[in-house]
Amino acid sequence: MISNTEMIRIRRQMQRRIRDVVAERRRARLMEPSADQSGQTEARPAADASAAV
Repeated sequence: MISNTEMIRIRRQMQRRIRDVVAERRRARLMEPSADQSGQTEARPAADASAAV
């Protein structure tokens, strides 16, 4: 059986790992804003062009 203290320690460790992964993904997203923006700007004119035709 896991003691109360050990359960708290495991829970805190899991929360730390989740926070680290979320922060890492956020950093990765912020490092590539030009790729996301260029993809969005390319998609918009194509939609506008097809609507105009």
